[in-house]
Amino acid sequence: MTGDFLRTPLTLKIATFFFIAVTFFYFGKHWSDGYQQLVFFTQRSDSDPNSNPVVSTSPNYAKPFNVSALIENNSQPGPPENVPPPPPEEGSIEKLGVVNENGTMSDEFEVGDFDPGMVEQWVNETQVDESEGSSSSPSSTSDSDVGFGIKKFGLCPREMSEYIPCLDNEDAIRKLPSTEKGERFERHCPEQGRGLNCLVPAPNGYRTPIPWPRSRDEVWYNNVPHTRLVEDKGGQNWISRDKDKFKFPGGGTQFIHGANEYLDHISKMIPDITFGKHIRVVLDVGCGVASFGAYLLSRNVVTMSVAPKDVHENQIQFALERGVPAMAAAFATRRLLYPSQAFDLVHCSRCRINWTRDDGILLLEVNRMLRAGGYFVWAAQPVYKHEEVLEEQWEEMLNLTTRLCWNFLKKDGYIAVWQKPSDNSCYLDREEGTKPPMCDPSDDPDNVWYADLKACISELPKNMYGANVTEWPARLQSPPDRLQTIKLDAFTSRSELFRAESKYWNEIIASNVRVLHWKKIRLRNVMDMRAGFGGFAAALIDQNLDSWVMNVVPVSGPNTLPVIYDRGLIGVMHDWYFTKLS
Repeated sequence: MTGDFLRTPLTLKIATFFFIAVTFFYFGKHWSDGYQQLVFFTQRSDSDPNSNPVVSTSPNYAKPFNVSALIENNSQPGPPENVPPPPPEEGSIEKLGVVNENGTMSDEFEVGDFDPGMVEQWVNETQVDESEGSSSSPSSTSDSDVGFGIKKFGLCPREMSEYIPCLDNEDAIRKLPSTEKGERFERHCPEQGRGLNCLVPAPNGYRTPIPWPRSRDEVWYNNVPHTRLVEDKGGQNWISRDKDKFKFPGGGTQFIHGANEYLDHISKMIPDITFGKHIRVVLDVGCGVASFGAYLLSRNVVTMSVAPKDVHENQIQFALERGVPAMAAAFATRRLLYPSQAFDLVHCSRCRINWTRDDGILLLEVNRMLRAGGYFVWAAQPVYKHEEVLEEQWEEMLNLTTRLCWNFLKKDGYIAVWQKPSDNSCYLDREEGTKPPMCDPSDDPDNVWYADLKACISELPKNMYGANVTEWPARLQSPPDRLQTIKLDAFTSRSELFRAESKYWNEIIASNVRVLHWKKIRLRNVMDMRAGFGGFAAALIDQNLDSWVMNVVPVSGPNTLPVIYDRGLIGVMHDWYFTKLS
């Protein structure tokens, strides 16, 4: 009979199997209704969390369940049980989190609503709900203001669209005893009670930024409406205006033929400068519109591009609009807000800094931030011009760098390159009384918050910490040596904390990419306000998100910036409660 069945038509065979399958499904489903369900699950011993999981009988054993009803309820649309509560009704006040003076998140404040319609009015209508007396001034708050809540923030005047509180504090700048050394370009934060109480508006006609990588080469004019750089630097291939856009040809004062050709020149000069491998983190001093850093990105190099907010109308804003890492900063009288041995290479192309002034105090700051064995690249007129004054400046530079134990590698055309020593042996062999002297052993080279520049050489760690970083990209996930120097109140080993943070953020970002489709959002300029070891930024890289992160380390917590830079990331020290310092 089996042979007869096999010789039946194919259609009849399919129909027979389909009938049998439906029959088994029907009887199985209905016989299970109302039956006691025996479910198995795994559990661990409470007394021994490291014990192996065992299979146990479910506590649901011998309890009746209507499985059909459960299936039907589960298939119906609607929110699951454990979901966040719905948003508050209109008019209610929602509590959010802010970083308090201790650097921890707090929800002890209330914030009202922002009316989008105010954007077109360009007026300041900050409304304050007073309870014990408060100031309604749009530009300041007071320490005496007790028990008040802001109902609605008004907009600051339109001319404040690029206002930076700590750099545009004209009252503090006027009180400076001297501005000879560039003091006006340093941070001068408002005193407590004199901060902004209005929203800084976008420029008139602001548009959604052009996405990366197109933004490297063009941005909307209305988003950064300044023409001074076009007038001053247009002939040097920096920037040009084309109707409603700025265009960036990729040139600079010393590399008018383009940044790519310039970078190739440096690599040919010094073959050990391997961008994207040994050279991962770079500082570009006096960056202009940051074309040097913009073109290094394609070589797996992240560059901190810095320049003061000066007569060129905030050139840093051009860099950020392009999607290039940048920060307003100046070599003046205080340390820059980056740790020691942060940068694999420091670059200065016509940055207009007198490196030899005051016993070389500014170049000593470069030395502090330059990694052991790192490179200093200088492209300037004293390198290649033979005028008497410029030749004197070149000799002064050679003399200073020799006393710093920097090894002069090569001069080719308009570029000169030095290398910092990898250990302290040269410093110890200098003649007694050689200047600049070594810094006092008590000086912490990673203490950068409102720390004055010091005319001394920061000694390198005797254990070589900071010098032995692995090549990119392996260094991103390798716990660096300097992880052991971070002052943490923790019982768990630092390496375990490092790996745990990385795993945590990788899982979070992977979920956001998968569920929230982050790659479609086109994130570009990102800030992590409490960066820890930089796990969030590392996760964005691991998930291939085309963005960069400014990792911020609050002054109130452990200084993890050395670890962030050793991983091949960038960051900065900051105080979110800055008004105590001026």
